[in-house]
Amino acid sequence: MTAIRLADLAQQLNAELHGDGNIIITGVASMHSAKSHHITFLSNSRYREELYNCNAGAVVLTKSDLSFCKIPAALVVNNPYITYALMTQIMDTTPNPAKNIAPSAVIDATVQLGNNISIGANTVIEEGVVLANNIIIGACCVIGKFTKIGSGTRLWSNVTIYHNINIGEYCLIHSGSVIGADGFGFANDNGKWLKIPQLGTVCIGNNVEIGACTTIDRGSLDDTIIGNGVIIDNQCHIAHNVIIGEHTAIAGGVIMAGSLKIGCYCQIGGASVINGHMEICDKTVITGMSMVMRPITKPGIYSSGIPLLPNKKWHRTVSLVMHIDELNKRLIVVEKKINNS
Repeated sequence: MTAIRLADLAQQLNAELHGDGNIIITGVASMHSAKSHHITFLSNSRYREELYNCNAGAVVLTKSDLSFCKIPAALVVNNPYITYALMTQIMDTTPNPAKNIAPSAVIDATVQLGNNISIGANTVIEEGVVLANNIIIGACCVIGKFTKIGSGTRLWSNVTIYHNINIGEYCLIHSGSVIGADGFGFANDNGKWLKIPQLGTVCIGNNVEIGACTTIDRGSLDDTIIGNGVIIDNQCHIAHNVIIGEHTAIAGGVIMAGSLKIGCYCQIGGASVINGHMEICDKTVITGMSMVMRPITKPGIYSSGIPLLPNKKWHRTVSLVMHIDELNKRLIVVEKKINNS
């Protein structure tokens, strides 16, 4: 358990302290569940009435909400949600994936190890791998030949990194992810599939987070590239030769086909499917479960699909959609009659 004096926490967060700074904070909690040893936050003034029933020892809020606060102490900031994120980093008690180098780890003699490296039990690190300083690799990982990993990067257990992969600094890769598997490259030879070896690699920038059980395929000839600051959720598939621009966010279950180029600062909603061999421009937002079949050249918010409806209404809506071509032809006939009358 982490414990910190509220005044010290305020100083680290550059927040304006109101009330008792000697309160000891042991965790961050929601307004509904917070106890006297917790700190909570109010990021939306619509919920300020909940402060009256909140039992937290302290709350983070804006100056405009301070007069509604009946909690013993408050930290006033400009953006409570950003401060909440910073608080969780300070109060984080998540253990590291490994500590020291486990005796059961198998490390080839040619591997270059930086300073302060931790490697978990039964992890295999193959020939020619280069690990920079302060890297932590969890149990049962496999790091393929000649892969390079930058300083401060962490891998949770059971991550598989194929050969010749380049991973930047301060990345976080969660359990079960596979980086550098073959892309789906085959040629059809009179009905038989002829495999095309994937000769490219995967280049991952700095400060990238990759969720659990996500797969990023290596390039066929050119490389698959993940830019700095990209965040990818669980169970996504990034196909060969995809390029993802810096600081783009990708929610769970997204599938990206090959040779797709995603711009910077994009947001891709969960379970979306994006066609390959096209480009999505910077600052594009694609809402969940969208099917993107054409390039997007103008920043904005894009959606597709039919939202959830009662089953009978959904059937009627789908029936209308299936007959839209017929309805359009009838409409054209009616318009011609009106114009000729």
